[in-house]
Amino acid sequence: MKVFLVSGYHTGSHRAWAEGYAASSRHDIHLVAMPGAFWKWRLSGGFVSLAEQVEALAAVVGRPDVILATSMVDVAGLRGLVRWAGEVPVAVYMHENQITYPATGRTRVEQGHGLATWTSLLAADAVAFNSEFHRSTLLAALPRFLNSFPDESQAHHLGAVEAKSAVLPVGCDLAHLASGPKVAPPLVLWNHRWDDDKHPEAFLDLMARLAATGAEFSVALAGERFVDQRARRDDAVAALGDRVVLDGHLTRDEYEAVLAAASIVVSTAEQEFFGISIVEAMHAGAFPVLPRGLVYPERIPASLHRRCLYDSAAGAVGLLGAALADPAMRAATTAVLQGVTAAFDWRQVAPAYDAWLDAMTDGQ
Repeated sequence: MKVFLVSGYHTGSHRAWAEGYAASSRHDIHLVAMPGAFWKWRLSGGFVSLAEQVEALAAVVGRPDVILATSMVDVAGLRGLVRWAGEVPVAVYMHENQITYPATGRTRVEQGHGLATWTSLLAADAVAFNSEFHRSTLLAALPRFLNSFPDESQAHHLGAVEAKSAVLPVGCDLAHLASGPKVAPPLVLWNHRWDDDKHPEAFLDLMARLAATGAEFSVALAGERFVDQRARRDDAVAALGDRVVLDGHLTRDEYEAVLAAASIVVSTAEQEFFGISIVEAMHAGAFPVLPRGLVYPERIPASLHRRCLYDSAAGAVGLLGAALADPAMRAATTAVLQGVTAAFDWRQVAPAYDAWLDAMTDGQ
């Protein structure tokens, strides 16, 4: 089956997802993509350029059996410009949405981005979310969002959107990740974007609190960052002194080496719909200390929630201290979690994606 995979913001985790699925699928995947920059422009106007690319590709290889678009594509706009797309099933994969994404003082402009999410859900024939948390929170938020407009709330379409929605986890390239010898003192890893929604200040505060207890540990600061984001956090990093053994951009090989060496991985996120960085770290043998919310209860078996999930900063420090003090407990926990994360390898996930797309063409 021929699939046009339309990636509207082709960088980072979106690019890894698209290329990972293309490499793992039994279908014939053709990638149509725009560079990952200027996200608001990509979401509001990128469909025009993507439609041109789709038409040009179809002229060379023929029309696809299915179009699979990401949540950074205005699917309604794409279908409007690619006239024959009304005759081809279109699916959308929801990496994130612009309705429940954390924001303060939501403006009408931001509501416009939310409308692109809503109209894409309406225009698609099938919708897949990367987690049940993502699916359920968006569906729960849509009535209030739609009723915030002056009239014609459109809420009567919610049942149809829910009926065509499914959950398909993000596939991860886990084949090269393995738990290596853990360094001493134990290495605590931060491997998230240095953006406000990941709350790096909270992580640095946890490390300062943990250091104040006298615990022995080192810190690795990884993850994408920008100069303006990092400058306002330099003092907090400097306060950790020699405990910080790594601080900066890593190549993929370097990153995998750090994953193998890390004993503990921490999240202080305020927004997380899947958690690729946590899945990778757990698969490489790191003990997770995570908020008791967002998607994380889905990632950790219920029997381990008390050991790995926290409700407060004090709770997080307590979990960190317990994990640092008990290597045997860490090892037993990570052995269980490696079995959990194995299910997210592309070799396991891609067949489910293929079957989902197959179902869209059954009977055609």
